Amino acid sequence: MREIEVFIDTEEIADFFMKELVQRGYVPSEDELEELADITFEYLIAKCIIDEEWEEDV
Repeated sequence: MREIEVFIDTEEIADFFMKELVQRGYVPSEDELEELADITFEYLIAKCIIDEEWEEDV
């Protein structure tokens, strides 16, 4: 299996959740969206779908 590089941004996840939830009739708060994005990111790490890497200050 080959390795690919994927960048996942919690802000992008939050935007995705906002769009999807509004389409389903829900209007979450900004704090709720941030929590959902963080939970999703942690889930992807826990399932070994992604690895968390920190950007180095250059």
